[in-house]
Amino acid sequence: MNRTDFLKTSALAGATLITDPLQVRAIVPRAFITRKPAQKYRTALVGSGWWGTNILRCAVQAGESKVVALCDVDSRQLKTASDEVSKLTSDKPKLYKDYREMLAAEKPEIVIVATPDHWHPLIAIAAMQAGAHVYVEKPISHTINEGKAMVKTARQTGKICQVGTHRRISPHNVSGMEFLKSGKAGKIGMARAFVSYGGGPGKAVPDAEAPKELDWNMWCGPAPLQPYNPMIHPKGFRGFLNYANGTLGDWGIHWLDQILWWTDEKYPRKVYSTGGRAIKQDNTDAPDHQVATYEFEDFTVVWEHRQFAGNNAEKTMPNQAVGVYFYGTEGTFHMGWLDGWTFYPADSKKPVIHQDAQLNKPDDQNIAQLWANFLDCIKTNKTPVSDIEIGYRSTNMALLGMLSMKLGRSVDWDGDKILNDPEANKLLSRAYRGEWQYPV
Repeated sequence: MNRTDFLKTSALAGATLITDPLQVRAIVPRAFITRKPAQKYRTALVGSGWWGTNILRCAVQAGESKVVALCDVDSRQLKTASDEVSKLTSDKPKLYKDYREMLAAEKPEIVIVATPDHWHPLIAIAAMQAGAHVYVEKPISHTINEGKAMVKTARQTGKICQVGTHRRISPHNVSGMEFLKSGKAGKIGMARAFVSYGGGPGKAVPDAEAPKELDWNMWCGPAPLQPYNPMIHPKGFRGFLNYANGTLGDWGIHWLDQILWWTDEKYPRKVYSTGGRAIKQDNTDAPDHQVATYEFEDFTVVWEHRQFAGNNAEKTMPNQAVGVYFYGTEGTFHMGWLDGWTFYPADSKKPVIHQDAQLNKPDDQNIAQLWANFLDCIKTNKTPVSDIEIGYRSTNMALLGMLSMKLGRSVDWDGDKILNDPEANKLLSRAYRGEWQYPV
C-alpha cells in the first residue's frame, strides 16, 4: 500500500466510524507498511582524481549507489577518493590499480570512467561488455574510430552510456535551446564558439622519475610511453597530444555540442583548422591558439581559442570569455556558462532578453541532474540526454578540427569517413602500444 492508498483507506475507515458505530468492531487495525529503500546500484569509479571524485560525490548524494570499488594507477589519488567516500557513506569500496581485475571481481552495475582521455574507450567498452552501464567523461575518445566502437558496443550490449556533457541538462541551456528553436532569433546563418583565457609562455619543467605511488607505464596504457613529467600528471594531460587534444578537445566539446543540439544536422560536411604555439614555451605540445571552421549545409561554425592575452572585450563575466554566439536575422544570442544566456535584438529599440544560470555549488555545473537522468534511463531504458552517440558526434567535431590542423588542409566528412583522402582517413585511428588492442 502506498501513501496515497493508505490515506484513502484511513479516510474511509474514519468515515465508517462516524456514520456507522455498529461496524467499529469489524475494523481491524493495520500496521504501517514501510517503503522499500531505493535500489542501490553497485557502482565503481575508474579514474579517482578530482573530477572523477566530483562525479562520484553526485552519485552517492543521489542515494542509489553502493560504492564497491575505486580504481586508479596512482595510489595517492585512490587514498584521497577513498577518504572522501568515507565522509559521504558507510560503503567500504575495494581499491584497484587495474580496471580489468576490478570488473571481474566486483561485477559493478554502474561504472564511472573519469580517466585521462586516451583511456576512455577501452575502459568504457570493457565495462559495458562486463554488464555495466557507463557514465563516461567527455571527450569520449582520443580518435574518431574509438568513439565509433564505443557506440557500437553500447548498442550491442543494450547498456546505457551517458556522456558527461552536462550542459545538455543545465536549466539555462535547456531554456536557451527552446528560445533558439522557437525561431525568436530568426534564421541562424553562423555560430561562433570560443574560449579565451589569459596566460603567458610558461616555462619548461624537466622530466623526472615517476612517483613511487604511480604506475606510469599503466597510466600511458595504449598511448605512447613518454618520460614522466610533472606537467602531465596530475591534471595537466590536456596539453599533451599523446593523451588528449588540447583546448579544442576539452572545452570545445561542450560548446560545439551546444551547436549540434540546436541544429537538425548531425555533422559538418567540411572542416578546416589552423593554429599553433605562438606564445607557449613550456613542455606542452597542444596549440596555444586555434581556429577551426565547420561548414554545414545551412550555416557555418567557427571555433576559436587562445591561452594568452585573455579577451577583455568579450568577457560576459568578470573572469571569463566563453560560450557560443548564434547570429540570426533577428539578433545575436549568446549561450554562456556562469552568466546564463542573453539575446541582443537586431532592432535596438527592442529590449535585451536574459536568463540567469542555475548551477550547483561548489562546481557550478549540473552533474546531479545529468546523473538523475542517467539513473532514470537505466530504469526505463530510455535514451539519455547525453547519449553516447550524441557524445560521439560532438567529440568528432573537435577531433576533425585537430585532424585538419595536423594535415594542414581541409577535409570533407560524410559522418563516417573522410572523402577522397586516404592519408586523412589513417588519422581516424592510431596504433596502440604493447598488449593493448585498438577497439573495433
